[in-house]
Amino acid sequence: MARAPRIHVAADFTVGGDVVLPEGAARHVARVLRMGEGAPLILFDGQGREASAVLIESGRKRVVARIETVETGCGESPMLVHLGQAISKGDRMDYAIQKAVELGVAAITPLYTEHGDVRLKNDREARKLAHWQAVAVSACEQCGRATVPPVHPPMSLTDWLGERDEALRLVLHPATNRVLERETAPSSVVLLIGPEGGLSHTEVDAALAADFSLLSLGPRILRTETAPVVALSLLQYRFGDL
Repeated sequence: MARAPRIHVAADFTVGGDVVLPEGAARHVARVLRMGEGAPLILFDGQGREASAVLIESGRKRVVARIETVETGCGESPMLVHLGQAISKGDRMDYAIQKAVELGVAAITPLYTEHGDVRLKNDREARKLAHWQAVAVSACEQCGRATVPPVHPPMSLTDWLGERDEALRLVLHPATNRVLERETAPSSVVLLIGPEGGLSHTEVDAALAADFSLLSLGPRILRTETAPVVALSLLQYRFGDL
């Protein structure tokens, strides 16, 4: 039996209550998946709650689901990781965000760095941020998470470093420090990934001054969108739920 599709709907879930699907989700359910009345689906509110529902109306203008059960989602990692990801062009940034969400990241901040070649301003930044948040939502629909991690507005690396208070702070950089061999799991982690051209010496020094430790991922140079996948996998394996 095919698995019921998971749809993000920012709504209050009440057993027996009806939820009108927003335009994008309604179009996907009615026109792409061609689901009719009586079809089951899973809704999640992005704040940790998940509901089993059934379609009671599936038309061109309106799609409505009736809530049958409500429960707490179970796809969250016990380890809270904040990812600081240098902004990269096009699909590479989308890939980094998508995979980070699949690997349980709790929050993402796109960063402007010295060697980064992307600079967003005003409306373009707002559009990109909305797009990246939609990528995170889509990843949650796919991977089974009921909590959508926020993608924060882009900021400079300097400002971002000044806000850090996580228990374990890591910056990817060629090094020999064995920082993942600590005995106890940290209460929170922050992970800094540089751009395609790498972080500058000044930026690395600034991270070290902010109590970051150097983390090496081996002798090969990884692309900026591959690095968070490998690093988050290691962290989840060592301290999380992999």
